[in-house]
Amino acid sequence: MKRIAPFLLFLCSFISLAQEEKPEKYFSLDASYFYGSIIEHNPDIAHLITDHPNGFFLSFNRKTYGLEKWERRYNYPDFGYSFIYQDMKNPNLGENYSLYGHFSFYALKRLLMFRIGQGVAYTTNPYDPDTNYLNNAYGTRFLSSTYLVGNIHKENIVGGLGLNAGVTIIHYSNADTGSPNHSTNTFTFNVGLNYLLDHENHPDYIPRGEEEKYTEPFHYNFAVRSGVNTSGVVGSPTLPFLTFSVYADKVLNHKSTLQGGAELFFSRSLEEFINYQAVAFPQKGTTGDEDAKRVGVFLGHKLTFNKMSLITHLGVYAYYPYTDYVEQVYNRVGLQREITEDWWASVTVRSHGANAEAVEFSIGYRL
Repeated sequence: MKRIAPFLLFLCSFISLAQEEKPEKYFSLDASYFYGSIIEHNPDIAHLITDHPNGFFLSFNRKTYGLEKWERRYNYPDFGYSFIYQDMKNPNLGENYSLYGHFSFYALKRLLMFRIGQGVAYTTNPYDPDTNYLNNAYGTRFLSSTYLVGNIHKENIVGGLGLNAGVTIIHYSNADTGSPNHSTNTFTFNVGLNYLLDHENHPDYIPRGEEEKYTEPFHYNFAVRSGVNTSGVVGSPTLPFLTFSVYADKVLNHKSTLQGGAELFFSRSLEEFINYQAVAFPQKGTTGDEDAKRVGVFLGHKLTFNKMSLITHLGVYAYYPYTDYVEQVYNRVGLQREITEDWWASVTVRSHGANAEAVEFSIGYRL
C-alpha cells in the first residue's frame, strides 16, 4: 500500500475540470464514524499497535446522472472531497487529519458503493530522533494517504436522508520523501448517514444506451518526470531525481488505452546510497564508482474518465548495474490530466512491490 501517493492538490484540480460546465449540478453529504485496528503489515511497527483507532469521515459529493457520456459508461459515479480525522490510539503515532479527492462507484442497483480517496494527511507526532524515536511509521509531518471504502449505501430513505455502513482501509505513508517510512494501514468498520441536497429536484438517470465503438491509431508520448526522495536510510538527505520516458499508446475504446515504452532514470538518492554503502559497509564490495543510472522498459494501461485518467504501469530495469538498491521490477500508479489535445500532466508513484521509491510529477506531449 506504500504505492499510494499524495495526490490531493492535483486530484482536486482534476475534479473541478472533470466535466464540461452544466447549468444544473446536484450534491450530497455523508458522515460516518469508524472503529478498527492497525494491520501489522511489517513486524517493525508491532510496538505501535496498542489499541483500536477510531475517528470519522465527512464527505461532499457531486452527483452524476448521465449528462455526459462518460458518466453512463461508469454507471453514474459520484466525485468530490472528503475529510478524515483519525485517533491512532498510540501516543507515538498521535492523531491524523486528512483531506482527499475521491470517486465513488456503484453496483447492485446502487445499493453497493465502492469509493477510493487520495490525498494528504497531517500527523501530530512524527518521528523525531530525540523526542519520538519510536515512531518509525511516519518520517515526516505531512503524509500521503489513500482510503478504500466498501459500503452498503441506501439514499433518500426519508426526506433525502439515507444510511450507509461497511468497511474501510486507510493508508498513511510519506512515499519515501523522508525516513523512516514503514507506514500504517488501518482496517475499520464504519456506519453513518448520507443526505441528498435539494433531493426533491434530483433528475432521473439518463439511460446508458448501446456502447458505441471507438478506437484511434497509435500515438507517441514524450514525458519528463521529476520530484524529490531519499535513499531510505534514516537521516539521509532529500534529493531530486529526473526521468525521461518515451512510449507508444493504442486507444482500444473510450475507456481503455494500452501503453508501452522505455525510460531513463537519474537519481541523486541512488548516488547517495552508493556512496553511503561504500563508506559504511566496504566489506559488501561497493566502491562508490558504480553507475547510478537505470533504463526501464514497461507496459501499461490508461483508464479514462473524460479528461482524467488512472495510469498503471509495470516495468523492469533492463539496465541496472547497481542492484542492491531496490527490486528490478517496478510499478507505477497515478493520475493523468489532459491539458490540451497534445499536452498532459500527471502525478504518479513509482514502487517496487510494496516499497515506494518516489512520487513523480510529470509533463508530457502526445503526438
